[in-house]
Amino acid sequence: MVNETSGRPRLTPKGERTRARIVEEAAGLIHERGVAGTTLDDVKAAAEVSGSQLYHYFPDKNDLVQAVIDYQADAIVNNQRHANLGSVKGVEAWRNMVITEAKRAQAKGGCPLGSLGGQLAESDPEARSLIAAGFERWTAAISEGLRSLQADGQLPAGIDPDDLAVTLLATLQGGLLLAQVQRSTRPFETAVDTLLALTIGG
Repeated sequence: MVNETSGRPRLTPKGERTRARIVEEAAGLIHERGVAGTTLDDVKAAAEVSGSQLYHYFPDKNDLVQAVIDYQADAIVNNQRHANLGSVKGVEAWRNMVITEAKRAQAKGGCPLGSLGGQLAESDPEARSLIAAGFERWTAAISEGLRSLQADGQLPAGIDPDDLAVTLLATLQGGLLLAQVQRSTRPFETAVDTLLALTIGG
């Protein structure tokens, strides 16, 4: 049987758990070491699976990398949807959350999705397309919250929530890249705080 939503064979509950563990471990390794620096043997050891198990779920590395892209995009979008950008206090809480996460990571690794784009966009068209789709979903989740903020009169009427969502996401990506190369969250904090002050008065 084939899972209609993903196009891959339907797995047993145990199989789904094993596959999910492989993807989660691969995502962590790739975020830490990069795609080129992560081998299937590394993933096999981290996920504690045999070679035959790994190849059963992922015939080659490209398949695994694509699953990691989906995993990172899903995690980010789900977190974004749980953030309440529909109120000023919610925006402040979200701001604190993203900066706390950057500090926890010690400004290393950059954005889990953005860093994949930097590595794969010019060499893997299919991966680039998946990453672009992930960013579109992320932008839509941000925009959804900003529309609520505007409906409550907390966002100036002249600001387009969709445009601001793109601007905010671009600010996040640029700020995280600067934080990564400078090994300091200060550029990230400055970028986010300045944009929020200019648009929401945060």
